[in-house]
Amino acid sequence: MASIVERRGRFCVVYSYKDKNGKRRQKWETYKTMSEAKKRKKEIEYRADIGQMIVPHCKTVKELLEEYVNLYGKEAWALSTYSSNVSMINNYIIPIIGGDKLENINTRFIEKYYQRLLRTPAVINPATGKRQSEYVTPATIRDIHKLLRNCFQQAVKWELMAKNPVIYATVPKYKSAKREIWTAETLMHALEVCEDDRLKLALNLAFSCSLRMGEMLGLTWDCVDISEEAIAESRAFIYVDKEVQRVDKAAIQELRGKDVILVFPGESKKNKTVRVLKLPKTESSIR
Repeated sequence: MASIVERRGRFCVVYSYKDKNGKRRQKWETYKTMSEAKKRKKEIEYRADIGQMIVPHCKTVKELLEEYVNLYGKEAWALSTYSSNVSMINNYIIPIIGGDKLENINTRFIEKYYQRLLRTPAVINPATGKRQSEYVTPATIRDIHKLLRNCFQQAVKWELMAKNPVIYATVPKYKSAKREIWTAETLMHALEVCEDDRLKLALNLAFSCSLRMGEMLGLTWDCVDISEEAIAESRAFIYVDKEVQRVDKAAIQELRGKDVILVFPGESKKNKTVRVLKLPKTESSIR
């Protein structure tokens, strides 16, 4: 179905498809490495086998983003990443530049778009019913920049564009807020005054093992041995390989339950989110 051809130091995935009129055509997609090309070749052949072959044919930013989510996002993104990226696309990208043609997108266009975002009212947070800020913040624009940079890079690989217009675009300056963290003295004081044994254990685990809340809630007995005997024999352990997280129901459906181990009963059928026990977002989180 598909083959890989090396051309000028790049690796092209070549395959045939039928257009809207049923005419057979050939498509070339270019990748930097052989591993990327092999991954795309495998995806093409799998989708052809199950009758879901999709060939990138995009003229506008909206069409590119839709194919980017379907062909790349659903395979590469975790549940939370999928939800946040789709939200950014629907709230801040498609409504503003979705109708623009790909042939008109250049670095100057992207920079003007970023400046326009700074004057765009932020969307209302559905959880609180309020805006976190009056206008789109430089931090959000930075996330949009990362998303678009990757999206247009895929367009280059699919040979829909000659070059990525986002790479050299200037992003509005962003200053990260300094996080407040507990000192060792604060922790020891908290442990001294804590009267709840479970909470005290959670504080100890969070500090000594650098666990986030979702990771602590995701611990199961097969991944924990902190008994007095194990501690005395220096064989105590905690193995982090899953986490509890609240995710969007629509994201679970779109990603067909990817990485989800268990869906907890929901408090209400009207809720758009649900708690799940899932695999960590990245492999490095398993430790």
